[in-house]
Amino acid sequence: MNIQDAKRVLEAALLCAREPLPLRELKLLFDDPVDAVTLRPVLDALAEDWADRGLELVELASGWRFQSRPAMRLHLDRLNPEKPPRYTRATLETLAIIAYRQPVTRGDIEDIRGVTVGAPMIKQLEDRGWIEVIGHREAPGRPALFATTRGFLDDLGLASLAELPPLDGSGLGGDPNAGQTLSLLPPDPVLPEGAGPELRPTPGVEDRQDDPAEPADRATAPNLARPDGADEVVAPSPDDAVTADVLPVAAPAASQAPDAEVAADPRPPTETT
Repeated sequence: MNIQDAKRVLEAALLCAREPLPLRELKLLFDDPVDAVTLRPVLDALAEDWADRGLELVELASGWRFQSRPAMRLHLDRLNPEKPPRYTRATLETLAIIAYRQPVTRGDIEDIRGVTVGAPMIKQLEDRGWIEVIGHREAPGRPALFATTRGFLDDLGLASLAELPPLDGSGLGGDPNAGQTLSLLPPDPVLPEGAGPELRPTPGVEDRQDDPAEPADRATAPNLARPDGADEVVAPSPDDAVTADVLPVAAPAASQAPDAEVAADPRPPTETT
């Protein structure tokens, strides 16, 4: 196989593709059988040819694609002044928990965040193509197990879940083992979605403000950290308690001085029906 001809073929296919192309599809471009071991060095050489240009060839979770370099974003935004949709901090927290602790149920997310996770929030992430249901936990009610998709990694510019930033020592929800969950993540999520909007919290939204929805059934979603499946009741923080000010109470009307005529009447009061 001629390397220069192969690079031109790959370049044309990748520039015209609307989605990242995996190696199994790129191999179909050639008449002679080509394996991944032979094709990968050609792709690396093609990426090197584009090193000083406005586009770059990158490998993502779902395949290879050309994309604009981050330095070009300021100029490209002038052609498309519309701002991408932004997500609340609560939505991004939920997405982060799913990414690092997957597979998780809605009840697991609520145990970590300490607040109710609304169904519209989960549906929003599903509609965006960032999470999906990969199964159900064998527990009462069989709650759905959520995990991230390849489209989620593509939108972040990552090739695998191992490239996610490592967690600090505190972990998620105070779990010291949360940073070790990357090795337990499923290796093959669903097919990718399109390029996504910015993952930034919406300004002015409180950290603990969630979408209104009915709370998930905790009985159907036991915490992963509790093997006995017992429900855990989260005690309210002392800071959340509302302190009532002591207000002066006006004297009741019955304690006021009686009328002079009533005071002079020696007969006891009679209850009327």
